[in-house]
Amino acid sequence: MTTWKIDNMHSEVGFKVRHMMISNVSGNFASFDATLNATDDNFSDASFDFSAAIDSIQTGVADRDGHLKSGDFFDAASHPTLLFKSTEVIQNGSDWTIKGNMTIKGVSHPISLNAEFAGIAVDPYGQTKTGLTITGRIKRSDFGLTWSAVTEAGNIVVGDEITLISEAQFVKQA
Repeated sequence: MTTWKIDNMHSEVGFKVRHMMISNVSGNFASFDATLNATDDNFSDASFDFSAAIDSIQTGVADRDGHLKSGDFFDAASHPTLLFKSTEVIQNGSDWTIKGNMTIKGVSHPISLNAEFAGIAVDPYGQTKTGLTITGRIKRSDFGLTWSAVTEAGNIVVGDEITLISEAQFVKQA
C-alpha cells in the first residue's frame, strides 16, 4: 500500500453558500489533513481520509467566522473536527466519483464527491505528486446545521445547499 499525504502549501479546501438567495459567500478551512492510499499509481483501489479543523474556518469576515464556529452552526468547542472517510472510489478515466461518509457536528451522512484526476508529476525537489480537483454538494441541514433567519422581505439569509470545492495536491510517501 502506498500512502500519499496532502501538500497543504499547494492545496485548498473551500465552500460556497447562498446568502439572501441572491449571491454566494465563499469560505475555506485553513487547517486540514488528508491521506490517499492505493496499492499502485493507477489508484484502482484508492481510499481517502480527510479532516478539517472547524476553528480554522475563514470567510473574510471575523464576526461571520465567529458565528459559524458557534453553537448556531458548527459548535467548534464541542465538535472541533469535520471528517470524511471514503467507502468507494469509482474511476472513469480522469473522472472519479468518491463516495464516503462525512461527519459534521457529530452527525455522519453518506455523500458523493466528483473528482478530476490531473495526473502524476515529479516536482523540482524530486517529490512525486498527484492532483485532484474535488467538488460536491451537501445540505447543511443533513448534519444538524439548521440555523436560519428570514428577512422582512421573506428572503432566507443562509441557503441549505453548500457547494464544496477542493484543489488537492498529494505527495507520495517513501
